[in-house]
Amino acid sequence: MHPPHAIPIKERGSHVYLKYGRLDVRDGAFVLEDSTGVRTQIPVGGLACVMLGPGTTVTHDAVALAARVSCLLMWVGEEGVRLYSSGRSGGARADNILRQAAAFLDHHARLRIVRTMFALRFKEDAPDRRGVQQLRGIEGARVRAIYGNLAKLHGIEWKGRNYDPKDWGEADVANRAISVATSCLYGISEAAILAAGYSPAIGFLHTGKPLSFVYDIADVVKFDTVVPLAFGTVAKMRNAPFKEMETAVRHACRDSFRKTRLMQDLVPLIDRIIDAAEMPSPDTLDPEGWG
Repeated sequence: MHPPHAIPIKERGSHVYLKYGRLDVRDGAFVLEDSTGVRTQIPVGGLACVMLGPGTTVTHDAVALAARVSCLLMWVGEEGVRLYSSGRSGGARADNILRQAAAFLDHHARLRIVRTMFALRFKEDAPDRRGVQQLRGIEGARVRAIYGNLAKLHGIEWKGRNYDPKDWGEADVANRAISVATSCLYGISEAAILAAGYSPAIGFLHTGKPLSFVYDIADVVKFDTVVPLAFGTVAKMRNAPFKEMETAVRHACRDSFRKTRLMQDLVPLIDRIIDAAEMPSPDTLDPEGWG
């Protein structure tokens, strides 16, 4: 059963992003009040999540109302570039997490999802009769080629995707810029996963980590979104201090997320990927090569 007055997640808008205001409840509805006293009503019951950006405060009544109507509250950086914390995810129903877990545990369903992610990422079907491990190898080779081509396009020396998080300063500028950009993408991807009612931990290519599914989703879109931005920023700021370049990369990601409305695209993309688990099994799947 849904909580009183709650709308099913799939029938809601994906999110609204708020900043520089006080979120409160007036006459049973969300309102955002800015510094001048102007109030804007927010249709909380028709949203999957409300993203609270910089300068936002929220009252106890607003948190209680969000919980009653199963609207996820998330505390984020500008345009969702960072996800700092979130409330109860996905509302009171666990349908999507159960579907996600069932797909992971079913060998054929998991392989269908991996093949779907491959097709979305590379804009072509995955090779026939390949298991998950084999597709990982094929993806790795293609990804290395894409990095090399982007570096060549922007005139950047490239020795491969190689960095040690424990020795951050030793990585070259391009690798560090890519890491900054992908961290921004991880934030908005995790927000989308939570808004859609799935678990960030249950991945299909990446497994065993708290953000495995975040990495899966980010990998599908990163070469269409943040990685070219990182290379482009490095090319434009070759002689700038890295701190300035890091800020420029984050701002470029933020502006791109806002312009392309990436959050709105990610929620249906995630649904499409999980829905692939329920597709019929074609003869091209290898029942022994899933692991």
